[in-house]
Amino acid sequence: MSTETEIRDRFWKELSHSPFLMVSLQGTQDHAMPMTAQLDANANHCFWFYSSKGNRLATGGPAMAQFVAKGHDLFACIDGTLALESDPAIVERYWSQDVAAWYPGGRDDPDLLMLRFDLDTAEIWCADSAASGLFHKLFGGDARRGMQEKHAEVPL
Repeated sequence: MSTETEIRDRFWKELSHSPFLMVSLQGTQDHAMPMTAQLDANANHCFWFYSSKGNRLATGGPAMAQFVAKGHDLFACIDGTLALESDPAIVERYWSQDVAAWYPGGRDDPDLLMLRFDLDTAEIWCADSAASGLFHKLFGGDARRGMQEKHAEVPL
């Protein structure tokens, strides 16, 4: 049986291995778009995205992000708020060659925008790819009962 804490910890571990999410603003007709989260192990209440001033997420506001782990064995829908990150130390902290490739003007590129995703709650599902899950599928066990132990709505 998994506790909410175990499920939340697994979410953070999986996100650190593959920090790619689909993000959209709530209340708009815009599709979600792929973004790469910049993670800080000591800041489990938010993460950041490098973006541009013309990006459809640039206005900020209530947002949702969807995450699928590399092995497709953990899924999450995250609720929060996108806000402009105005601290230049944050822009500096996560800067890398990969990020620099998107901004010809470097850290001072006039189009560079850093967004902070302040996290509220997440709904997280852990898929059962273990032998017990296969057993339920093959022999008609109650898969719903097992899934209840692998699902949690958690504050982040």
